[in-house]
Amino acid sequence: MEYTQILYQVSDRVLTITLNRPDRLNAFTTTMGKELVDAFNRADADDNIRVIIVTGAGRAFCAGADLSPEGMNEVTVGKGPLKEPKDVVTRYGLPGLVSITIYNLKKPVIGAINGSAVGAGITITLAMDIRLIADNAKIGFAFVRRGLAAEGASGWFLPRIVGISKATEWVITGGLFNAKEALIHGLANEVLPPEAVLSRAREIALDIAQNTSAIAIAVSRQLLWRMLSADHPSEAVKIDGRATFWAFQQPDAQEGIKSFLEKRPPNFTMKPSMDMPYFYPWWKDEPIE
Repeated sequence: MEYTQILYQVSDRVLTITLNRPDRLNAFTTTMGKELVDAFNRADADDNIRVIIVTGAGRAFCAGADLSPEGMNEVTVGKGPLKEPKDVVTRYGLPGLVSITIYNLKKPVIGAINGSAVGAGITITLAMDIRLIADNAKIGFAFVRRGLAAEGASGWFLPRIVGISKATEWVITGGLFNAKEALIHGLANEVLPPEAVLSRAREIALDIAQNTSAIAIAVSRQLLWRMLSADHPSEAVKIDGRATFWAFQQPDAQEGIKSFLEKRPPNFTMKPSMDMPYFYPWWKDEPIE
């Protein structure tokens, strides 16, 4: 796919995806959503990419859905009988498909939220693993103020990140809040000056790329997400015990231990495209159709 509304740049095994509509504050469109889904899937299949950073061009991260005709070019608004859409994109919405795509990745994703993030502009970050937010950013789940329901799978992600009470407050008021409040309630991992957000994201990404096993991250990342809905900690033990037993027999664990004992950086060689554990995935997802 040729990208027209995002930038796709790889350096030192780190992919930086930039939302690239600065003249519209990177407002989310159908085109942008499709490009993001394609870019994440493309990156997940590329063993030369270890970490993904998502940021915005200009002074905003993403101002939410572009409600102009250009942004809404595949959404029907107006009178007429309600019909259940047949295609996945219209039925579930592209912000939701972006969130599910990120959730399913084997690679860690860092949100370098360099400015305001509202509506879809914040929901698409909820499945990311780390969120760094500019100290001047305004954030909001403004859907109810537009007569819309909260989307982007925010009903699943947001309460798990900040708790049901704060999630409910933010969603049912639809008001804006600042980066400090996001930090207090766990939506932000760090709050930084706008000019420092991307450099800090890259610092974290390079540390991951240089010092961790891609296989270990892929398994561990899904362990954390999937166990959020487990009924009992024994569900986690069943998987992490099996994963540990399997890992000790693999080259990456042997290299990790050896490099630690020899006091040198590790050289992990296993690849998510071909070396995942025999039991991965251990879950069965409901298909999106």
